[in-house]
Amino acid sequence: MEIQLSVAKAVKYTSTESGDTLEVVERPMGGVSVVLVDGRDSGHNAKNISSMVVRKVISLLADGVRDGAAARAASDYLFMERGGTSSVYMNILSADLQTQTIVISRNNPTPVFIAQGNHVECVSSESVGVGHMRNIRPAITEVPLRAGTTIVMYTDGISQAGSKYGHSLDICSMTQAYLDEQEPSAQYVADSLLGHALRLDQNEPNDDMSVVVLRVISKQTDNIRRMGIRLPVQTDYNFDL
Repeated sequence: MEIQLSVAKAVKYTSTESGDTLEVVERPMGGVSVVLVDGRDSGHNAKNISSMVVRKVISLLADGVRDGAAARAASDYLFMERGGTSSVYMNILSADLQTQTIVISRNNPTPVFIAQGNHVECVSSESVGVGHMRNIRPAITEVPLRAGTTIVMYTDGISQAGSKYGHSLDICSMTQAYLDEQEPSAQYVADSLLGHALRLDQNEPNDDMSVVVLRVISKQTDNIRRMGIRLPVQTDYNFDL
């Protein structure tokens, strides 16, 4: 069995920095976590805030703090630092080898999709951003860590793609269509969803866009852990993690 975790990102058109920040950390008892924070805006200030929150969560997860507790602590930290004037949306997605589960922590009204076999479920329980008040709790969903599971999470730049032109992105149907293909990689699914969102915005994204895909597949492995990053660098259109 193999866990694949892939990301595809694009910055808002005309902006030089993405307000979406993402980092990945290995869990101390086995597994991996990805933290995705949407700074609720684009540009330098949004990047600073989202980066600050991500760093806090990552450090707590690396110390063995549970996902929900890390999310609550990060919310209180942002409230203390900014006096309740700043708020961000946050997701934590973990493949936990100790509990043999996938844990999804949402402080974000944007849904997360879980595909298992031929069924795609939309997780859209009530959830609010962090930082504007104390004691904000995440909405937590936990599913077994088993082959055939795919998780798709994203920022609102994806879900709102095409709205400027009267179009919308049906992420559930598209995810199902991709998974009907012969064992697509997590990167293929992430790239395909982002590519479609960009086309709906006529390749001028109306907001920062981030897609995270986690897949658990049946595969004979060589017990080697791998991670790859591809970062395009252009003078007129910058991407960043």
